[in-house]
Amino acid sequence: MIYKRSSALFAEAQKVIPGGVNSPVRAFKAVGGDPIFVKEAKGAYLYDEDGNRLIDYINSWGPMILGHAHPPVLNAVIEKAKKGTSFGMPTEIETQIAELAVSMVPNIDKIRFVNSGTEACMSAVRLARGFTKKDKIIKFAGCYHGHSDSFLIQAGSGAVTFGSPNSPGVTEGTAKDTLLARYNDLGHVEGIINSNKGEIACIIVEPVAGNMGCIPPSEGFLEGLRSLCDANDILLVFDEVMTGFRLAKGGVQELLDVDADIVTFGKVIGGGLPVGAFAARTEIMNQLAPLGPVYQAGTLSGNPLAMAAGLAMLTELNENTGIFDSIGQKTKYLHKGMTEVLNEKNVTHTINRIGSMISVHFCENPVTDFESAAKGNNETFKKFFHGMLDQGIYIAPSAFESWFITEALTYGDLDETIKAVATTAESL
Repeated sequence: MIYKRSSALFAEAQKVIPGGVNSPVRAFKAVGGDPIFVKEAKGAYLYDEDGNRLIDYINSWGPMILGHAHPPVLNAVIEKAKKGTSFGMPTEIETQIAELAVSMVPNIDKIRFVNSGTEACMSAVRLARGFTKKDKIIKFAGCYHGHSDSFLIQAGSGAVTFGSPNSPGVTEGTAKDTLLARYNDLGHVEGIINSNKGEIACIIVEPVAGNMGCIPPSEGFLEGLRSLCDANDILLVFDEVMTGFRLAKGGVQELLDVDADIVTFGKVIGGGLPVGAFAARTEIMNQLAPLGPVYQAGTLSGNPLAMAAGLAMLTELNENTGIFDSIGQKTKYLHKGMTEVLNEKNVTHTINRIGSMISVHFCENPVTDFESAAKGNNETFKKFFHGMLDQGIYIAPSAFESWFITEALTYGDLDETIKAVATTAESL
C-alpha cells in the first residue's frame, strides 16, 4: 500500500507537535516507519489519508465495541451537540448514565465521571489513600494506569521492591510510595504487604492485563488479591479502562466473580469520546468533595456530548447482552485460524485470549507477566506488523498491546485477516 499522504502529514506534524503525535505509541517507533493518518472510519474499517481501507483491530484502544460511527451513538452526539457542547453545570443525562452504569456493574453504588482513564485511575488512588489514611500503593509491572506520576515507575531490587522514577519529571518522593509487584505472582504481593504492614492504601491492577499484550489472570490470582486486601485493610482497585463493559456487561467483576472496592472505566463509558469514570460503594464515594474531604474536580467532567454517546452505547450493551457472546465467538474463531496458519508455517508463537481481547506473542513459552511478555521476538513482530499492514490489516504498532474485536467485524473480515497472517508468516 502507498502512504505518501500520511508521510507528508507526519512531516508537517513533527514541526509543531512533539514527535509528530499526541500519544507516543502512535509514532511507530517500536515498529519503524511513519504512522498512518486516518481520515475517517466506519464499522470495522479505517480509511486513511491515502485512500486505503484497513480492517481495524485497535478500535480506538478498545471502546468501539459496536464499530466506528455506530449510528445510535453518532445520532445521540449530533442531537446533543445541537443543544450546546459544554455548560460547566449539572445536566439530567449525567444522572441517567450514572444510574445505568451502577445497575450494570456489580458492587458499586455511586460513580464519578472524569475526562480520561488516566484521570480515573489517578482519582481512584487518591480516594483510596483518603479513605484508608495510608500512603503506599501496589501496582504491577506491565500494567498501565495512565501517565499520572504515581504510576510511572520501574522495578527496584531487593525483597521490598520500591519504585524508582521511569520518566524525568517524576520525583523520588512520589515514586517511593509506589511498590511494584509481579503480575500473576501472589507470593510476591504477599511479601510486599508483609514488608509494609499498615502502610498500603490500595492494590491497583488491570484484572485482565492489556498493556503487555492480553494477559488473563491466572487461576486464583484475583481471588488471592481480594483475600490479601481483606486481611490487611487494603482497598482493591480494578482498572477496567479496557475491560469494563467489554468482557461482560459488568466487566471483569461479573465475568470472573471477584469484587473490587473501586473500579475505573475509560472511553467505552462515553462511546469512545474523551471520558473516564471511577466508582465504588457509598461509604467510599462519599469521601469525595463536596460530601467529603478528598478533592476531585473537572470543568469538562460529565460533558454532555460524552454522556450522550455513553448512554447510547451502554443502553445497547445492556439490552443486547448477546453482543458479548458474539464478539467472544469471533475472537475464538480468529484465534483458531491464526494458530493453524502460524503452526503450518512453523512460526514460534503464543496467543493469549479472553473474551474479545487477544494478542500474538512471538515466543515459545506462556506469556503470564511483563517479564515473559518481554521475551517475545520484537524483530519478528516488526515484520509481522508491516506484513499485516501491507495487506490492509491494522493492529497495534507495539508488541505490548492487546487486539480488540468489534461486533462490526464480519467472518469475511476474519477470514481475510487469517489469510493475511498466512501470507505474512511466509517471511517471518
